[in-house]
Amino acid sequence: MRDPVLSTDARAFLVHARRAILATVSPSGAPRLVPVCFVVAAGDDRLGRPILYSPIDEKPKASPDPHALSRVQDLLVLPDVSLLVDRWDEDWTRLAWVRLYGRGSLLEPQPHEREEHATAVTLLRAKYPQYASHRLEGRPIIRIVVDRFRSWGAVG
Repeated sequence: MRDPVLSTDARAFLVHARRAILATVSPSGAPRLVPVCFVVAAGDDRLGRPILYSPIDEKPKASPDPHALSRVQDLLVLPDVSLLVDRWDEDWTRLAWVRLYGRGSLLEPQPHEREEHATAVTLLRAKYPQYASHRLEGRPIIRIVVDRFRSWGAVG
């Protein structure tokens, strides 16, 4: 049996986190960072890699077309992503972060992805009540498959 990609403590830290910073790489090679909401899927992929979902929601964006957003365009050219989830606290013994490395793709509400897309929407709405009024069913979701992680501090 192969070792899990994500430790139990890191997974629990991610499940309870409210936001992350998604890093993509532009076609020119420049890093792009954007704060995102996300959820951890209940199960891993067939190779034991964790899956996370981040919506392209209805909050104001640079473009009304979700496919025109820089992060989406970046994923189409170079799917390598990093996600940083941190916890700040005035008590520095509680500081912690988990950085994930993986591959991002666009999950569309199309027939061949409809079931997974619907599951992602359900998970996102369970974690973020604000999404109850968003039409996530018709919008793409970024699917991140985690290959490895690093952590620091009081993750557990």
